[in-house]
Amino acid sequence: MTDRRDFLSATLLSAALAGSGIGLPAWSATQQSARRPQFKSDPFGLGVASGYPVNDGIVLWTRLATQPTNPEAHQGEYDLAVHYEISEDAHFSKVIQSGVTRAEARYAHSVHLEVRGLKPGRDYFYRFRAGDYVSSIGRTWTSPLGERQAPLQIAVASCQHYEQGYFHAYSHMIERGTDLIIHVGDYIYEGNTSSPVRRHDIGECKTLNDYRLRYAWYRSDPVLRAAHAHCPWLVTHDDHEVDNDYAGLIAEHPDGQAEFAARRAAAYQAYWEHMPLPRSALPRGNDMQLYMTRTLGDLLAIHMLDERQYRSPQVCPTPPRLGGGSRVYVDACPSWNDESRSILGATQEGWIDAQLRASNARWNFIAQGVVMTLIDEDPGPRQQHWSDSWAGYPAARRRMLESIASSGCKNPVMLGGDIHAFIVADQRLVPHDNDSPLIASEIVTTSITSGPPPQKVIDAYNRPEASDVFLADGAYRGYARLTLTPARLEAELIGYASVREPEAVAQSLARFVIEDSRPGLQRA
Repeated sequence: MTDRRDFLSATLLSAALAGSGIGLPAWSATQQSARRPQFKSDPFGLGVASGYPVNDGIVLWTRLATQPTNPEAHQGEYDLAVHYEISEDAHFSKVIQSGVTRAEARYAHSVHLEVRGLKPGRDYFYRFRAGDYVSSIGRTWTSPLGERQAPLQIAVASCQHYEQGYFHAYSHMIERGTDLIIHVGDYIYEGNTSSPVRRHDIGECKTLNDYRLRYAWYRSDPVLRAAHAHCPWLVTHDDHEVDNDYAGLIAEHPDGQAEFAARRAAAYQAYWEHMPLPRSALPRGNDMQLYMTRTLGDLLAIHMLDERQYRSPQVCPTPPRLGGGSRVYVDACPSWNDESRSILGATQEGWIDAQLRASNARWNFIAQGVVMTLIDEDPGPRQQHWSDSWAGYPAARRRMLESIASSGCKNPVMLGGDIHAFIVADQRLVPHDNDSPLIASEIVTTSITSGPPPQKVIDAYNRPEASDVFLADGAYRGYARLTLTPARLEAELIGYASVREPEAVAQSLARFVIEDSRPGLQRA
């Protein structure tokens, strides 16, 4: 098996040489005679990616674009032939599958190849060819049939505003050797920032072409491309892939709803075009099927949720706001506890309940975009909560925890993001009441680059009465690194004091452990 740190060097080298015809393993002779399109420059500048492993297959992704950040450039109106190879080694001396697939013009010449017929629990390497150009090499793997023997290394990422910093966390993920990256939302930001470290060339995204260009700018970052090539990803979105704090078909500023449905559809299409998602997630108008489960042998079931597409609007927005998240006093909001309100929608609530009840995995990760841990943000006698998180949907939050508790699933762990801070906490039906049984634990990652939350929010998590909270820290950018074995989960928080410079040093901020069949977090 190829060492993952060695693969980092190979990935960066192949990315540098891709399209040059220099130094890459020779393409198999059986494919050389195939008819192919002609390009004046490298069409693989957006890189390669894989995702959603099953025991006999994987989704492989690329997108053909010779000038991806040029708003006037396009690859024409015809589908293009793309060749692929899958090998058991990085030198492609053991090619076990090859063929031709299509880069569809209507989807920006993206490729979503759902490979089947592979062996379970194996590493594979893949690459594409279009015309005279060969892509960089990606590493991927299939899930095992039984229980994985080696520890599973997972990185949880969120909130990566291109203009607010450099993606140092992805370099660390690669250097440490990561098996799977779970991205829980805000992969792009639809808007710009006031004091950018680096710029993308367009303003706020509204159209399909806008969103395509925004993804192209993000993928112009070589570290992000290398992270996609390094290992498979699982993804879900939050709000900034479309519009800040949107809820269902309600925009943050709901004064142009006729246009927002079209905007959301455009954003969803661009998201699908740039992610290694299976065909089942292909948007159909305003709907994109993102919630799904992937089971990695007997060890782990990862339940990816969508807390944005089907949610009820946030209630009691602070004037003059008409929508979006607000800090709301519960006693001033009559609809706060409305039982009909949902953050997942009724269909998805039923789906996750069924998935948890059916799960035979030793560990169950529930990955989604926002924070589950409930805290009162006002130190006085009144209760104040942020309405865009699970706290703003108290009936839905209660139903989610009741579903986890009654399902009997083993070792449930919530994964989240959005807040731009590390939050590590246990979850009870009655928050911060030691007499209430533990239901699950939550690990919320900080942002890759996006700036910190207000300090008063972090202070609220750290007050003594928030007894279920083990850590809350918004001072660092970074990611959560999870090491999973049958016996235990270790969560390590990796942070950077600043991401505004091209070089930065990672710090290991804290470690926490959850032991098999022993609910609750422990400090490592």
